[in-house]
Amino acid sequence: MTDSDLFFRLAREGQADELAACIDAGVSVDLANDRGDSLLMLASYHGHREATNALLTRGADPNVANDRGQTPLAGAVFKGDLDIIEALLKHGADPGAGSPSAIATAAMFGREDLLNLLS
Repeated sequence: MTDSDLFFRLAREGQADELAACIDAGVSVDLANDRGDSLLMLASYHGHREATNALLTRGADPNVANDRGQTPLAGAVFKGDLDIIEALLKHGADPGAGSPSAIATAAMFGREDLLNLLS
């Protein structure tokens, strides 16, 4: 396992303290894997609130899309994770960014509650 593999595993598993220590030691907060999934994308998509917040408070860009054009916010909308959606929005996530955007994703799944939040 490479160091990069370890960082992505920490994000996927929500190991917030370990992930924060790696970022604090110099790992790029916007590190992305070979599919363009950032640490923030992995932590937020898998519903890890503490890891998501650790990355956001350390400056992770919530608008970085992966190679498929998906943003962390669109992923959180797809999952319906209100806590993560709110954290991403608080840190500047753009509901119109990506393809499909978070707004388009909410509309696709008939989530009027989320459409109101994103507008």
